[in-house]
Amino acid sequence: MTPFQSLVCTALPDDAEHAALAGRAWRPEANGPSVVAIRQGMAFDISGQFPTMRDLCEADDPAVALRHAYGEPVGAIDALLANTPPDTRNPGRPWLLAPIDLHAIKAAGVTFAVSMLERVIEERARGDLTAAAAIRQEVTSLVGDDLSKLKPGSPEAMRLKDVLIAQGAWSQYLEVGIGPDAEIFTKAQPMAAVGTGMEAGLNPGSSWNNPEPEVVLAVSSTGRIVAATLGNDVNLRDVEGRSALLLGKAKDNNASCAVGPLLRFFDDGFGLDDVRSTVVTLRVEGPDGFVLDGSSSIARISRDPADLVAQMVNAHHRYPDGAVLFLGTMFAPVQDREAPGQGFTHRFGDIVTIAAPGLGRLVNRMLPTDRCEGWTFGTGALMRNLAARGLLGQGGER
Repeated sequence: MTPFQSLVCTALPDDAEHAALAGRAWRPEANGPSVVAIRQGMAFDISGQFPTMRDLCEADDPAVALRHAYGEPVGAIDALLANTPPDTRNPGRPWLLAPIDLHAIKAAGVTFAVSMLERVIEERARGDLTAAAAIRQEVTSLVGDDLSKLKPGSPEAMRLKDVLIAQGAWSQYLEVGIGPDAEIFTKAQPMAAVGTGMEAGLNPGSSWNNPEPEVVLAVSSTGRIVAATLGNDVNLRDVEGRSALLLGKAKDNNASCAVGPLLRFFDDGFGLDDVRSTVVTLRVEGPDGFVLDGSSSIARISRDPADLVAQMVNAHHRYPDGAVLFLGTMFAPVQDREAPGQGFTHRFGDIVTIAAPGLGRLVNRMLPTDRCEGWTFGTGALMRNLAARGLLGQGGER
């Protein structure tokens, strides 16, 4: 087993034996994916009752439905994880996929004060990495570095907005950071996310980029939050810094959305309050020996997760197959890597580990987007595969 495989196999939450965990596995004999329940270190195919993860999320009580679902064993979860990295995979054996399928993949931006300031810096630097350090000092002197107690949309926030406008320091990022409306954008298309153990993509045209470690919520079509997992909202800082209108190019690239390892469904032992107190840790280990450690505490988020979900799903925004929502990150890497004053940017081959005790570990290796596995199995392919297996119209408790 390679060191990367060993790291990938540390995926499960610390209390996995008590958690309601489900994922998706590719089954070579079916030439397609199955929803799997994780119990006692084993994966069981429950696609006869829940053909898609979307169906499980739509159940009246997904955690209860998951615990009562039955199915044939697919294999030990450790074996699936060890077989997931593409460069060492045995294609004749099952492997793990991202734990979401038909869900819309959405993300909330600028939800932490620290990341908000970094977005202002990106904007003012116009994507120029070398200018960022001086601008960071200037912006911090104007707005400070701790806005965590400032409630977005409040009278206090609006007074701060007036002051910043008067000083010529207002920014579109400050608007969504402390204004009444959250930034909710499309991170990737349904079925496009990569899971733990897979290669995550960096567009080789970028020279300033970083990981964004986040909690990801799974939300039903009615807006009910049913589960949580981890995500890496890979970001091209130079591209977004040139223009916020390039957000799609900065965010939505091949393999640039990593989600996993598994969905943890809410039950009496784990729920939204646990998410609110979660600390997400990050480690980047480079092929050059560089190591970067960081963390992001959801407790310091400017907008409550439930409020963000309410801005995503409501009478004006419908998602009949549900959605997942990246909650944003307070982590903004400024540690120098290449040269003093140039901050952090990825190198190809970096291994990124995003972890939280209750959600497990999401591990990916960064490669150019055109060298990652190509995305060819989309919604149409899934529907044809499920039809061929006789699974369409099966189960799916409502």
